[in-house]
Amino acid sequence: MRILFLDLDSTSPDHLSCYGYHRNTSPNIDKIAAEGVRFTNYYTSDAPCAPSRTALMSGQFGIRNGLVGHGGTAGDMKLEGEKRELMGRLTRGGAFPSYLQLVGGLHTALISPFPQRHSTFAFYAGFNEIMNTGRLGNESAEHVTPVALDWIERNAKKDDWFLYINYWDPHTPYRAPAEFGNPFENEPLPEWLNEETLERHKQHVGSHSVHELNIDYRKKTYDNSTSPDFPRHPGEIQNMDDMRRMIDGYDCGIRYMDEHLGRIFQALEKQGVMEDLIVIITADHGENMGQLGIYGEHATADQGTCRIPMIIRWPGMKQGIVDDGLHYHLDLLPTVADLLGQPPMPQWDGISYAPVLREGTDCGRDYLVVSQCAHVVQRSVRFREWMYIRTYHDGYHLFDREMLFNLNEDPFEQRSVAAEHRDICMEGVYLLNEWHDEMMARSGDDRDPLWTVMKEGGPFHAKGYLPGYLKRLEETGRSRQAEELRRKHAREFPQPPAEIEQLVQARIGERMAGR
Repeated sequence: MRILFLDLDSTSPDHLSCYGYHRNTSPNIDKIAAEGVRFTNYYTSDAPCAPSRTALMSGQFGIRNGLVGHGGTAGDMKLEGEKRELMGRLTRGGAFPSYLQLVGGLHTALISPFPQRHSTFAFYAGFNEIMNTGRLGNESAEHVTPVALDWIERNAKKDDWFLYINYWDPHTPYRAPAEFGNPFENEPLPEWLNEETLERHKQHVGSHSVHELNIDYRKKTYDNSTSPDFPRHPGEIQNMDDMRRMIDGYDCGIRYMDEHLGRIFQALEKQGVMEDLIVIITADHGENMGQLGIYGEHATADQGTCRIPMIIRWPGMKQGIVDDGLHYHLDLLPTVADLLGQPPMPQWDGISYAPVLREGTDCGRDYLVVSQCAHVVQRSVRFREWMYIRTYHDGYHLFDREMLFNLNEDPFEQRSVAAEHRDICMEGVYLLNEWHDEMMARSGDDRDPLWTVMKEGGPFHAKGYLPGYLKRLEETGRSRQAEELRRKHAREFPQPPAEIEQLVQARIGERMAGR
């Protein structure tokens, strides 16, 4: 058995041609999809990068493994504690590659810089070989493909291997080399991204809104600066030319990556192993390209960020079919165990969807709960045609506490209908509470890492940014939005207003003087 696992960072199914996108962004991915099963309602349980990959590799929701953010206590997995053995649970088959190695008998190899990028070194658990491409996630495909081709030339003909390759080209900032050109320069943008949409989005604020597509980590604010190293990536979207630059930059990243995937597939064909090779194509998360008014970021617990592609070509299984059931990415672990004829690990949270691959049988979940605690703090429920979003910290986007979207009528989440459908919101809250109670019971402790994030000051990519951002809003004629943010986040200003402080100090002075 040979398995190729392709982790395509920030790749949204909405921008893959095999998922119905009007641009031909993914011809090589499309060929694999035509030979396997394409899942249309497949979601990461926890976004963005580090929470998603940790949930996948551990087989557990972030609420259970503890890693839901990009910094602070919740940037690390929970310790196993007093019950930890000489070899912890990840080594003993709990991690996906460990299971494949120890139970499946596969040689496991990783080509990725991801663990170093986020200090998530538990990700390495169970890999026999680790090849760090060395650019901390700033790789382009030309840095990854030669490493992969070298491994394939040396190892492809051997039996029983699992090769995990991580590509980064659709990740912001968009980095396809200039010489690649723009195959989409004469093709229309998605119909919904028009002048009307842009004018509406100009009223939005926050990181990766149309006015602030950049994060200045040094000054701790959001701004519209650009980098000469990334000419495809704009700093703001003022007009439809800027919109084209944004969308074309992302689509070129996908197409450039896809061409390199074609080289990988050709090399495997040359080695004579492609016909019987299991190919799994997915992503850690999608990319908001206008959903909720956010561009070029994976910043929310919504359809744009949390819906991901999943394509599985498993020789001997179903070919060329589409599955519309609701599934988590961590459902992959028990599915593979099922197909290997082995029981799953008891600590995994996933449910096998092997019947889809074997017989084309629908076995989707009734609902999903997805989370985001790095850019905002949100938990959302995906059920029937609805996406219910509950916001605990809005990351300075001025999101409502509750949002509800009918994905059949509004797939790009442009108009919340929470006020019109209180009954549906209440159903979403009920499902969220049911899931939360079950997860906390399975966790065996009283720590919900979402509240750890809140206790430590909010999401990592917003914490400490409000003062600088308020100043920018006021300097750019958006004092009204600045006041709304200041009022909404008053608890982040623990000091009383200056005039009150002066009055209080004066009165204290009078009392102490005996007057």
